[in-house]
Amino acid sequence: MSDFVWRGRIDADDSGVTTRWHQHVRRLAQADRPGVVLLGFACDEGVRRNGGRVGAARGPQALRSALANVPVLGEPAVFDDGDVGCECGNLEAAQRALATRVAAALSAGHYPIVLGGGHEVAWGSFQGLAHARPHLARVLIVNLDAHFDLRQAPHPNSGTPFFQIRAWCAAHGRPFQYRVLGISRFANTQALFDRARDWEVPYWTDEVLQTTDGVRAALAALSRDLTTCDAVYLSVCLDVLPASLAPGVSAPAALGVPLAHVETMIDHVMASGRVALADIAELNPALDRDALTARAAARLVARITRGWAPHMCR
Repeated sequence: MSDFVWRGRIDADDSGVTTRWHQHVRRLAQADRPGVVLLGFACDEGVRRNGGRVGAARGPQALRSALANVPVLGEPAVFDDGDVGCECGNLEAAQRALATRVAAALSAGHYPIVLGGGHEVAWGSFQGLAHARPHLARVLIVNLDAHFDLRQAPHPNSGTPFFQIRAWCAAHGRPFQYRVLGISRFANTQALFDRARDWEVPYWTDEVLQTTDGVRAALAALSRDLTTCDAVYLSVCLDVLPASLAPGVSAPAALGVPLAHVETMIDHVMASGRVALADIAELNPALDRDALTARAAARLVARITRGWAPHMCR
């Protein structure tokens, strides 16, 4: 368990239900039924290796702070399993530790949301799902991100996680089902676009997702994948949002995808009932302004959590 203390506003003088997240979240040790598990990945070593702006290691605590005063409106049980840290720059060990914790939560029937941390979180998240559910042949990865994160590098970093996942899938005879929404044509090299083409990775650009028609077309294509997969791993990199709303990331987006459209896409994916795991990446409070990025991230975490509620009550 992290040393974070869940505290916030209490509307003692108001009538009716006034519960907020800080009154709702419990330690995972107190779990008496399956719920949503928050697990922090307090690491930005992958960002450092990738030449980005470090500071996302403090992201999990900033995100909890932003979540603390969010009103409870239909959330299932929510538990906090603390943070996985990164000691002495050993990213690989941190990712293995994260995978172990994610797998344990999944095996106990919970739905994990990993709070990042750099997007190197994705390798640990996916490995946790692979360990806990080895029978799943078709895992659909839906990544809302300005970047492909399909880089090839001598050492793993925040730009390589989906390259690593693709290599794992090839080694284990599994299809690499990866979809990216929000790609910027000004933040990815030709090599990455070529790799996405060669590996048959469907993607939708930030330009296309500016309009409701573009979002509708993307979701129509995604629906076919959602109906045929065994499970979904949903990853959200906060740099998919405009810099005006999400300044606290390593690489702020000049355009980005409007928050309302990001939420529509998340709702669509969650409605499939197949999401087993989610993570939120790249919250860097050292670069945030008025906690704007943290507040946007809190909205997304609460939205994902509420999206699981009807499927957990079956």
